[in-house]
Amino acid sequence: MSDPGVAVVIEDDPDVRHLMDAVLRQSGFEVYSVEEGREGVKAARGNDPTIVTLDVGLPDMDGYEVLRQIRQFSNCYIIMITALRDEIDMLTALNSGADDYLTKPFRPRELRARITAMLRRPRPQMEQSPPAAAQATGQADGAAVLKCNGITLFPQIRSATVEGREVNLTRSEFDLLHELLLHAGTVRTKADLVRAVRGEYYGEDTYISEADERAVDVHIGNLRRKLGEDVKQPRRLLTVRGVGYRVVPGARM
Repeated sequence: MSDPGVAVVIEDDPDVRHLMDAVLRQSGFEVYSVEEGREGVKAARGNDPTIVTLDVGLPDMDGYEVLRQIRQFSNCYIIMITALRDEIDMLTALNSGADDYLTKPFRPRELRARITAMLRRPRPQMEQSPPAAAQATGQADGAAVLKCNGITLFPQIRSATVEGREVNLTRSEFDLLHELLLHAGTVRTKADLVRAVRGEYYGEDTYISEADERAVDVHIGNLRRKLGEDVKQPRRLLTVRGVGYRVVPGARM
């Protein structure tokens, strides 16, 4: 990857910190590494990072609180790094705004692959026309504006509105919504959606774990909340039990 920008590493374990620093520098990032949460928030605020790697167990403050503070001013990619393997920890991270979650010990190759998948360009419009339900109404360097059921998606600037109201989405939430709108009216399996978020690293033959699928469920729940959906009776983003999710082509009032 060329000139990916700035990365901030927030990690109190010196061995892990040095490893992550090396992986990110090899990937072309300018890296700022800190040991504590408060320093990490300052580094993220002052350096406009593309990506932040964030340890959950920091000496001065909870990693989830660091995540929440960074999310107040930055839409950078955030990967939580932790030794905790309980599902509740993953759900807490994703509900707090993390894009991904990696448990220790991890292989440098896995971290590099996750980062590469995150930094891929937004998916270009497919050669065939999008479904009539998701009308492409404008072109911006090949990235069609998608409209469906009150939702408007602008891939070129990675922005979204609902009934004219701007919605602040994380990178993963945007990628999921983009995938669903491109196939509006048809079902996307959880495996399809995992691949939409993880990119080329997760090919057709790649094993999709329950944790991967559960992460999609969490992102969908966050999307519904941000789209103003009634979680008990959603009218735009529907669950297809045992399969995945689909976007409703037209508003059901």
